[in-house]
Amino acid sequence: MNSLFLDRIGLGSFDLGYLFVAVIILMVIMLAVIILLIVQIKKVNGLKRRLDKFLLGKDGMSLEQEIIGLCEDNRFLKNSTEKNKKDIRSLYKQIETAYQKMGLVKYDAFNQMGGQLSFSLALLDENDNGFILNSVHSAEGCYSYTKEIKNGVSAISLGTEESEALAIAMGE
Repeated sequence: MNSLFLDRIGLGSFDLGYLFVAVIILMVIMLAVIILLIVQIKKVNGLKRRLDKFLLGKDGMSLEQEIIGLCEDNRFLKNSTEKNKKDIRSLYKQIETAYQKMGLVKYDAFNQMGGQLSFSLALLDENDNGFILNSVHSAEGCYSYTKEIKNGVSAISLGTEESEALAIAMGE
């Protein structure tokens, strides 16, 4: 079965049965590709529905907006934390020199008046720096004086009550 068209394109001796089989095979392959394409389209549509459902928060708020809000909150918290750390360091430096330790010893300076109206008061900071205030009460009047304390030691000799007040303040 020769065709004039096949003769003109140089396939005059070509068997049309092979062409028919090739066309059938190509149609089957094309049908399989179309079926795979339909299956993939359905999968993509399902994923798109799931993604839309996931990305839409309550009242239609998108997940993206929620994430942006959380990132802004995170930035605010980080800045607040850094500020708090600086403030805590500053407060710690200030507290380091504040009087934190105290020792008080009351006594009767001259064994004459009773009531233990004299006292020695030691006030120290964290590094055991500060002073001792000694107030001596007698019949003639009340006299007060201080002695400087550096690193828990006084350059001036301490009396018994002053030493006791210092030991109490230092926790000894």
